[in-house]
Amino acid sequence: MTTTQTGSDGFTEAERAAIKSRAAELRAEGKKGAKRADGLEQLLESTEKMAPEDRALAERVHVTVTEHAPQLEPKTWYGMPAYANADGKVVLFFKNAGKFKERYCTLGFEGAANLDDGDMWPTVFALTAWNDVVADQVAALVRRAVS
Repeated sequence: MTTTQTGSDGFTEAERAAIKSRAAELRAEGKKGAKRADGLEQLLESTEKMAPEDRALAERVHVTVTEHAPQLEPKTWYGMPAYANADGKVVLFFKNAGKFKERYCTLGFEGAANLDDGDMWPTVFALTAWNDVVADQVAALVRRAVS
């Protein structure tokens, strides 16, 4: 099994194995855990279908959400990777560029996200690459969204 860090190239084989193990653990927890495991597997399947450059971004978003907002439930939403709160409301989603033949992927936040800032604020962000600056910005948005 490879454990090489791939950076912005997506999950390593070790990361993929860990995610699959986590899904199995969730299933073992019972009905609620099984639902979360099913959501995680659907999210991973939707990610696997993406073009390599879109998939790499989606995988980095997944790692960031899992690290900074582990309480969010992974799922798919209109076939896109998404993360919902305990009430089942989507907080954020990832739309890959290839899905709608767009120029760039987007990271979007729904009404359940705590991003309100005055009378107007952004809710969708274009993602064209993953680097340390983008990682920090996405992490800050995710943390704020669930605060």
